Amino acid sequence: MGFVKGLELSRAFFADAVQPILARRLPQLQYSAGLIGSGSEIIGYDDPVSTDHHWGPRAMLFLSPADHRNLAEPVSTLLAEELPVRFMGYSTNFSAPKTEDGDQGTQLLVDINGGPVNHRVEILTLAGFMRDYLGLAVERPLRAADWLSLPQHKLLSFTAGALFRDDLHVQAARDRLHYYPRDVWLYMLACGWSRIGQDEHLAPRAGAVGDELGAALISGRLVRSIMQLCFLLQRRYAPYPKWFGTAFAELDCGQELSPVLRSIQLSENWRDRQRRLCAALEILNRLHNVLRLTAPIQPATQEFHGRGFKVGNAWRYIRPLLAEIRDPEMQAISDCSLIGSIDQFSDNTDLLEATRLREKVASLHLD
Repeated sequence: MGFVKGLELSRAFFADAVQPILARRLPQLQYSAGLIGSGSEIIGYDDPVSTDHHWGPRAMLFLSPADHRNLAEPVSTLLAEELPVRFMGYSTNFSAPKTEDGDQGTQLLVDINGGPVNHRVEILTLAGFMRDYLGLAVERPLRAADWLSLPQHKLLSFTAGALFRDDLHVQAARDRLHYYPRDVWLYMLACGWSRIGQDEHLAPRAGAVGDELGAALISGRLVRSIMQLCFLLQRRYAPYPKWFGTAFAELDCGQELSPVLRSIQLSENWRDRQRRLCAALEILNRLHNVLRLTAPIQPATQEFHGRGFKVGNAWRYIRPLLAEIRDPEMQAISDCSLIGSIDQFSDNTDLLEATRLREKVASLHLD
């Protein structure tokens, strides 16, 4: 049969293969089940290319801590012995995790003629999953600094995907992380404008002395910063880089801004590039004003100290946004610095994926 989207495959796999086994063998078991976390299928962007690794008929079972201690291994063995070896045309058997040469546990679908199946029905507790995936304690209230230490792509993939059954109220934990609290959001918006303000005068300055490569590089940073700010303005978590542009095109502003931003990247002349950047900043101005978070800000660009090139004066947005923050912790953070969330000050994958460093990242915002 043709390609089946991974989330649809997982839902059917649970309903038609996993759940009947549990209902027959462990009818009193209380659990939640679904597919969340890592994987392109969680956010709906998987395609036939995605099937080459980590993809296939799989699901996640969340048990209570007591049931996990007593039943995790028996349930896994039960499924290995009773699951079909194929489902909807795909093998249910996975290779052992590959860890050599930086593979980081890659697993592939491997056809077999009979069981037991090396399945990927992960048997978890919510507390363990949140600790390992997000670096969070399930019951602890989140401080403002905690929010700022969480990569957006992980917040997205934890709240995306789907639950197929929820006896243990996993959805409540997902709802807590649905989006940033208002004051954290206001701070991040201000930091997004700050990033633009730091770069908007540098690109034309480099171009004016004949450094077109340098001007193009700085303009590329500005394009990325504009896109990041658009996700914030439209209250959407941004995915990791592979799907960043795809998701941006789906934003309400994506259709209007995408060709402008693309033309900035393709331009070979700093003056033309700057003109297009100013057009993008005017669109951002409109998006900001529509939200009515501050008094309306006029869409003016001005010459930068008479140097012959224009800037949007990002500070005009920063101060009014920060003035709307009411939470004392968030006010203290904004008074200290405007480095923003982890995604706003770093794009280093090792840092973004290092849950063991999350509290150290949070501490950057605390005295």
